[in-house]
Amino acid sequence: MDQNNNHIHCTVDSCVHHSAQNGCSLNQIRVGCCEGSPTSCKGTECDSFQLK
Repeated sequence: MDQNNNHIHCTVDSCVHHSAQNGCSLNQIRVGCCEGSPTSCKGTECDSFQLK
């Protein structure tokens, strides 16, 4: 099922949820922290990521 959610843009094609045109097949994603108090995007991550 490769449905594209036009509201979630993603370039991580190693994720099972990655879909055509740099989209995501999920209706929503969870964003988490890699650091205690992130001050940039590098301190966050997509918690919905699943390796293909």
